[in-house]
Amino acid sequence: MKVDAVLDEPLSRWRWLIKPVLLIPHHLVLTALWAPFVAASAVAFFSILFTGRYPRILFAFTRGVLRWAWRVGFYFFGALGTDRYPPFSLGAVPGYPARLEIVHPERLSRGLVLVKWPLLLPHLLVFGFFGMVFRLAQWWGGLVWLLVAIAAVASCLSGPGMVLLFTGRYPKRMFDMLVGSDRWILRVVSYAALMTDEYPPLRLDPGGTEPGER
Repeated sequence: MKVDAVLDEPLSRWRWLIKPVLLIPHHLVLTALWAPFVAASAVAFFSILFTGRYPRILFAFTRGVLRWAWRVGFYFFGALGTDRYPPFSLGAVPGYPARLEIVHPERLSRGLVLVKWPLLLPHLLVFGFFGMVFRLAQWWGGLVWLLVAIAAVASCLSGPGMVLLFTGRYPKRMFDMLVGSDRWILRVVSYAALMTDEYPPLRLDPGGTEPGER
């Protein structure tokens, strides 16, 4: 899995204040896609258990939902890294500053699929310790997307949004840390969605590009 992002400067000092309203259509669509995402993961569970394969069409859908969610998150609550409005698309969007790629695996472990969720307990404990459960909830707010948007505004007020408002600058170190936490969450979500057998590393890899590409 690759999660890459480019800080798309210059950024508006004030536009992030209205982004929750601008993103309402995206939140509505992503909320509607949440149930099919869970259903696709459930079907994939039994397919992997009995055949060792993740159906390609279901994989393309779940990967598309993650791509869409990452672009929306990067636009606002995940990183506030661009003012370019995210497209309504499940596919890859060339040129957009937030990118996510997961290669469809030819085979997956039939036994490992039974224990993937319990294996994620260490990550959830770390998330709780560092307050990243809140960020995870922002990614997958479900029907409470409006409350998530309100909470996201609060997080921006205490982070890059406030810095942008008063200085017009986005500290690179802050951007790197936010993208690193988003990368960690997306790795965990993809593992929980049974899309890979590669266990997510128990660490935050900051920066806009994956560690092996720097």
